[in-house]
Amino acid sequence: MSIPYELSGRTRQKQRTRGALVEAAREMVTQGQTPTVDEAATKASISRTTAYRYFPNQRALLVAAHPEIGALSLLPEKPPIDASARLDAVITAFLHLIVDTEPQQRTMLRLSLDPDPSHRGDLPLRKGRAIGWIGEALSPLRGQLTERDLRRLILAIRSAAGIEALVWLTDIAGLSRKEAVQLMRWSASALLRSALAESSTAGRQIKRRRPVEGSTRRRGSSGTAKLALNLRRRAPD
Repeated sequence: MSIPYELSGRTRQKQRTRGALVEAAREMVTQGQTPTVDEAATKASISRTTAYRYFPNQRALLVAAHPEIGALSLLPEKPPIDASARLDAVITAFLHLIVDTEPQQRTMLRLSLDPDPSHRGDLPLRKGRAIGWIGEALSPLRGQLTERDLRRLILAIRSAAGIEALVWLTDIAGLSRKEAVQLMRWSASALLRSALAESSTAGRQIKRRRPVEGSTRRRGSSGTAKLALNLRRRAPD
């Protein structure tokens, strides 16, 4: 296994050089550009030859320039108990993060649409971090919803909130970013309410069916006994 260039010899200096390239690329992405390795090298005042030792192509550079999000949770320090309040807190934090880093998020979205599957798997947008954050927010529902229904709800909420939805709501629907965030929060809440209502309705139907089935069996047994008695009465001695 080959060792990355920046991890061999003079590592501190190499880390500074790599950091300068990444910072230059991030700044350019924030300004609406999609920098090449050459352009990032020029901005960082680093030779192109050196830059290519760290990033062999534009894609590698752009992936590195994506904002690092190491948070394992988006819940507040003292999270609420109610699933609805937890979900809104997580979705609000998630959407603020998306809006604050929108240029980088859009760049990553473009990369994630690469037709070659081998180029998409390691992208930050494909790591499923938001799925984990939403799942943690809805953890109080375990036991109330089946694992299948909970998973379906988490995926539905993620599909309605994120950079993909933000792009459509702002670029196609013409909403402001504030309006788009409000709508995505509303969508997440509506999906949660729908899932809980569906679960509650299914539970009531099961409870109603049980006594009906029991009474049917009792009526069937009683009817059978009466028929047997009548047959005995009619039978010749």
